Amino acid sequence: MKKFDIPSLYHSSFIGKIKELRKVSDPRKKNFKPTLLDFGPVQFLIARHFGFCYGVENAIEISYKTVEENRGKRVFLLSQMIHNPLVNANLQEKGIKFLMNTKGEQIIPWEELTSDDIVLIPAFGTTVQIENKLKEIGIQIELYDTTCPFVKKVWNMSKKLGDQDSTVIVHGKHIHEETRATFSHSRENAPTVVVKNLNEAKALAKYAIREGDAEQFYSEFEGKYSNGFNPELHFNKVGVVNQTTMLASDTHEIAEYFKKVMEQKFGSEDLKNHFVDTRDTLCYATNDNQDATYGLLEEDADLALVVGGYNSSNTSHLVELCERKFPTYYISSANEIKSGTEINHFNFHKKEMRKTNDWLGDKKPVKIVLTSGASCPDSAVDEVLDKVLGYFENVIEKETVLESFSG
Repeated sequence: MKKFDIPSLYHSSFIGKIKELRKVSDPRKKNFKPTLLDFGPVQFLIARHFGFCYGVENAIEISYKTVEENRGKRVFLLSQMIHNPLVNANLQEKGIKFLMNTKGEQIIPWEELTSDDIVLIPAFGTTVQIENKLKEIGIQIELYDTTCPFVKKVWNMSKKLGDQDSTVIVHGKHIHEETRATFSHSRENAPTVVVKNLNEAKALAKYAIREGDAEQFYSEFEGKYSNGFNPELHFNKVGVVNQTTMLASDTHEIAEYFKKVMEQKFGSEDLKNHFVDTRDTLCYATNDNQDATYGLLEEDADLALVVGGYNSSNTSHLVELCERKFPTYYISSANEIKSGTEINHFNFHKKEMRKTNDWLGDKKPVKIVLTSGASCPDSAVDEVLDKVLGYFENVIEKETVLESFSG
């Protein structure tokens, strides 16, 4: 795997060493058991995999290099580089301005751009329409395109499905930047529709088997289907791709469901001509982080801390998994931990901040699950660990814990 040159402020001397030791002891990523760090009155269960992925590090490296190599030029980002407030704030401090917000709403008008400006495409990618708009202005995008290669892999799969006369069903959040980009690229080659979850998949399936009329479809899936989509014609053959940060188990469930729908409609003998098995198009980091979280769920703990941006899809799915077993606190940084008795945290189900008292409890030792999303730097996780340790007395030194850790 390529090594990227990213700023030292995102690195962690402690968490980084733990990760390196785990890589040495488990180079093939076969062991998803978490790392136990025993500090005496408090213990941490650290996920086997978490933090910056290939796509994120690639995007950060390109962004910083672009600023350094183009002094005197205006540098813009289409929207947030990744869904992490620290990283985006750092880029803005470097002088990079955002053209749009995460909803795609314009902040700086296109008319203000010139062919001398530089526009970075974020790791989520962007739509064909925006790519064409930038080209019309005369802005070169190829050198400053940080689209994650795993997102482009999904686009390639969508094209392949289109070449096979298949309709593309995208498992994703239709308002998310990545899904908007994937939808845009997919509809260039194939009839395309977006479903968020299994319930929406089941609602879509009734049109595939002609249990709902077209007008109902257009109303129910408004904004989620490509131009010219005809539910009476475009369910002859289907394949499922996904937003790369969705839960792998959910994508698999949706794909299996549609496989059964098409089997019901056309029969098992002719299924291969009506359902394309695309396998899973999630990125490796999403899979690793989710598998590592399942590893956490096999352990006993008193609570879980999940660190990441509040608009981060992959982080919210880690929270969703942790909530199955532990009281879980979703925080963007150590700043949300106000004391040993008070914490501010995000409820992603209701999209609101909450305050919880007595979150650490009185148990000694208290065992805490700790992980983060793929857009969260290790330094942020280190700061959370340090802040929690500060609320306890007679804590074993980090260096001592590290010396006793064998991987």
